[in-house]
Amino acid sequence: MQQTSLTPPNLFSYRQYWAHRFGVAPQLPISRAEMDELGWDSCDIIVVSGDAYVDHPSFGMALIGRMLEAQGFRVGMIAQPDWKNVKDFQQLGRPNLFFGITSGNMDSMVNHYTSDKKIRSNDAYTPNGEAAKRPDRATSVYSHRCREAFKDVPIIIGGIEASLRRIAHYDYWSDTVKKSVLLDSKADLLLFGNAERAIVEVAHRLAKGEKIQDIKFMRGTAHFVKEIPADFAVKDSTDFDKPGETAPPMNPYQEEPPCDKAESANTSDEPEIKVAPLIQNIKTLREKTAIRLPDYEVVKNDPIFYAHASRVMHGETNPYNARPLIQKHGDREVWINPPPLPLSTPEMDGVFDLPYSRLPHKSYGGANVPAFEMIQHSVNIMRGCFGGCSFCSITEHEGRIIQSRSEDSIIQEIEAIRDTSPTFTGYISDLGGPTANMYRLACKDKDIETACRKLSCVHPGICPNLNTDHSSLIKLYRRARGLTGIKKIFIASGLRYDIAVESPEYVKELVTHHVGGYLKIAPEHTEQNVLTRMMKPGMGTYDRFKEMFDRFSKEAGKEQYLIPYFIAAHPGTTDEDMLQLALWLKRNNFRADQVQAFLPSPMSIATAMYHSGKDTLKKVSRTAADIAIPKSVKQRRIQKAFLRYHDPKNWPLLREALKSMGRADLIGNGKMHLIPTFQPTGTFETNVKTQTFKTKYTTGFGKTEQRSDARSPKTRRAR
Repeated sequence: MQQTSLTPPNLFSYRQYWAHRFGVAPQLPISRAEMDELGWDSCDIIVVSGDAYVDHPSFGMALIGRMLEAQGFRVGMIAQPDWKNVKDFQQLGRPNLFFGITSGNMDSMVNHYTSDKKIRSNDAYTPNGEAAKRPDRATSVYSHRCREAFKDVPIIIGGIEASLRRIAHYDYWSDTVKKSVLLDSKADLLLFGNAERAIVEVAHRLAKGEKIQDIKFMRGTAHFVKEIPADFAVKDSTDFDKPGETAPPMNPYQEEPPCDKAESANTSDEPEIKVAPLIQNIKTLREKTAIRLPDYEVVKNDPIFYAHASRVMHGETNPYNARPLIQKHGDREVWINPPPLPLSTPEMDGVFDLPYSRLPHKSYGGANVPAFEMIQHSVNIMRGCFGGCSFCSITEHEGRIIQSRSEDSIIQEIEAIRDTSPTFTGYISDLGGPTANMYRLACKDKDIETACRKLSCVHPGICPNLNTDHSSLIKLYRRARGLTGIKKIFIASGLRYDIAVESPEYVKELVTHHVGGYLKIAPEHTEQNVLTRMMKPGMGTYDRFKEMFDRFSKEAGKEQYLIPYFIAAHPGTTDEDMLQLALWLKRNNFRADQVQAFLPSPMSIATAMYHSGKDTLKKVSRTAADIAIPKSVKQRRIQKAFLRYHDPKNWPLLREALKSMGRADLIGNGKMHLIPTFQPTGTFETNVKTQTFKTKYTTGFGKTEQRSDARSPKTRRAR
């Protein structure tokens, strides 16, 4: 049945499944022996994940597992199985309802490879950081093994890897456009985004005897359809975003083109192609209008149509006005439903208040799971991000609408950490989420939010309809740090300084009480043409924030520093842009240790730029000017080298680059020069074409987001 209501049932309003009588498991079982201890003869649902099992709400498999347990189901876990044979997938027996499959908190390809496609030497989600404990394209591989183990058991895929591959997508590692992962995995159903609503409904419907093939048209899911339902009108995507001549941008609050334009669109003598009838009341009937994207075979072979499909898809990410998408793959139709509706604050509280042990599974003994070590004393206070950065995949996964927990729920979690964590010493490492300071921020007008199709609430400037009041967050900080036994609370999530400067009181609160000497922020670049394509604020905003940061640090009597992050090789970035960034770094006496290079993650806006060579923030046309796309290994190395202009290993490469750019004047031994003419003892100049050098990378992502640049492994937590 089609989910049409914008007021879905509360997550915790379902009648519990009969197996709830078995009670709550100390940790969800990963072996038959543990099932026996719990008195289980079988599992209702088995979750398969590429991560080690850590029973903590920052780990997607634990959150989904505990959510399903709260519904009364017996949930087993298969963590990091040996995918080379079927044995590990049979260890818990046949699940009564379905297998739920995820690659883990990270995309398996991003987990395995650097932005230069080199194999990573560690995995933060594995005991002792051991690498190679999950396969490439883990979602599909695990799905095939589960099918081999129990042919007739429904398979549902989800998590970040499946979510970002729900339609035909550019795959950086093979340099091809791949089919929806629904086909490659041969799964029965795909859940995208934060999947609590969908997974709970699917579980209860299967438990009542429905067939997986009959569960269709649910929000937050993608599936196959044999034919378009008769009650749906179909609108071709090229009707309103034709990949041809550039047109003025559409009003983001306008649902459909003006009627007079729509009626006069067909002026030729050719027979009219029948498409969806003109819908007079789009708000009422929107959910019965589906958008047909170009076929897989078309977007695979034509980058312009790929970019067009990306633009249309990103216009359908607001759950309050998104329409279903259809994309044909050969003789099969993939139907992508609108995104899931956000959780209410009581629902968010319920999800995070579940009885997590907050520890790695006991079977790991004393092994260290690096990602857990970094997040065990942090608290997630919200999800979602309205920043809309073009290189970031939060929008496609968590959405732009902020979902916040209540203050009481957050305080209770801090107290639980204080009272139960054996390693707690009084320091909370983070209160945040995808961003540090979007807690309880939202559109001022619900009607405007419902109609809006903007890609960002803060680009090119802060929307006048956005509430930027940080008072709720300030109140939370003050209450949290006043708790007995709490020595200090750090804020480590990515700070949106463009909205922080709208609240000087917040900046003062942050700088005075919650910075540990250094605060990391992400301008990402200095040059406006690059920042525009990143959908990031200009450096004037950074300067405003730095002035506040320095002033409030001085008032607090503290010596504190900003540590800016930057990205090399982003679409639209020239070597000259990177040179200007390097000169800015030198003028400001910054020496970056952590180099971030753009990685084209599936479905992001910047990835469409990378693949098409066009600025897809504008209407795509074949005659539109190409933008700079740093693709070659040499150019990517040069651009990264500019970020670390101070490293002698990079000087030979930069000398040649500066000479070819006509900027040999920057080579010399004075303060005005970028790099010296001499090469220090112990280093040697090599042929630039064959030069290789190691660069220190971080290996993860910001807290619930999946970014296409490198980030600290502390919170690569994307479900």
